[in-house]
Amino acid sequence: MSREPVSTFLRLMKLNRMNLPPLSLYVHVPWCVRKCPYCDFNSHVGSEIPETQYLAQLKLDLAQDLIFVQNRSLRSIFFGGGTPSLMSGSFYNELLTFIESKISFHPDIEITLEANPGTTEAARFKAYRQAGINRLSIGVQSFQRDHLQALGRIHSGEDAICAIKQAQDAGFDNLNIDLMHGLANQSVEQAMEDLNQAIALGSTHLSWYQLTIEQNTEYFRHPPKLPEDEALWDIQKAGVEVLKSAGFLQYEVSAFSKRGREAQHNLNYWTFGDYIGIGAGAHSKVTILGERNESECILRFRKTRTPKDYLLPKPAFRIGQENIIREDLGFEFLMNVLRLNKGVEESLFISRTGLSLSVLEPQLSEFRNMGLIERARLGTTEKGHLFLNSLLEKFADM
Repeated sequence: MSREPVSTFLRLMKLNRMNLPPLSLYVHVPWCVRKCPYCDFNSHVGSEIPETQYLAQLKLDLAQDLIFVQNRSLRSIFFGGGTPSLMSGSFYNELLTFIESKISFHPDIEITLEANPGTTEAARFKAYRQAGINRLSIGVQSFQRDHLQALGRIHSGEDAICAIKQAQDAGFDNLNIDLMHGLANQSVEQAMEDLNQAIALGSTHLSWYQLTIEQNTEYFRHPPKLPEDEALWDIQKAGVEVLKSAGFLQYEVSAFSKRGREAQHNLNYWTFGDYIGIGAGAHSKVTILGERNESECILRFRKTRTPKDYLLPKPAFRIGQENIIREDLGFEFLMNVLRLNKGVEESLFISRTGLSLSVLEPQLSEFRNMGLIERARLGTTEKGHLFLNSLLEKFADM
């Protein structure tokens, strides 16, 4: 597809009415006890965490981004890391009080905190719940000693079970467990043991994803020997059946939930919603509307990455700002929504981008004729789901 100037892009967008998408907030806590060998997230080992100073910077950071709220309420907040459970309950109580004083909360707001076993205790879970956090995501990865050691985790399987039960006792009934599969020397039976343990503990949501080797990680420099493709496929098939039998719905590539317990924060990402990110290294995507609901632009930007720079007296919080240009917008949208098993209505593309479906041609018609994309929705068929990466590569060439 030929590249068109931004002025042409904006004129085309004005042909279609847009509505502002739902708004979420992401808060990054960058510190960890230990850097895991597979992790490429923005995390930093720290023995002493400047909690009070970081809280003050988060408030300043959010205040500078209030221009992007545009009279919306927050549908979800996600505290990610790093290890957010290294922070105290009073930290989250004060921060959430401040956030709500600046941006109204939707009545059904979902507020999630990532927690790692080994950095939590019963009293801290109770304090998180009292602060207003209503969903936990516990990074277990495996319940088995050998796999936990290979993954560089600081907890044991018993620690994970204890943390989950403590969270439930503190009143958390919306609980995600993160699990990895495709680990070094992992059998199908071992992978299913992890799943069955998580199910037995009463989780309402499971993020079950295959270990991949990312650049800038210890595993990239010294890669472990992972299972062959055939073994990985056997684990995937067996796991989907186990989860289905236990009443979990696969609504995204690696996300499974009990009915009504889908992660609303992640759904907003996957349906091309807006999100403001605060904290060291956090990313944002926001839609700016002009008069008469005409789109001025869709922006992406990130925050300064290292805690040291973020904590400077006068930091440049917002860096790397860029417009999503017209020729990239269709792919950006599809890269998210095609992860969803059921996809989305075609009208959402027009509403979230201001563009006509014609910008997805001729690939869209071709893939529908091949039985890879649904006829009446923007979503893959069961066959197309198996070739998702290939489909996205073709759309990227539009």
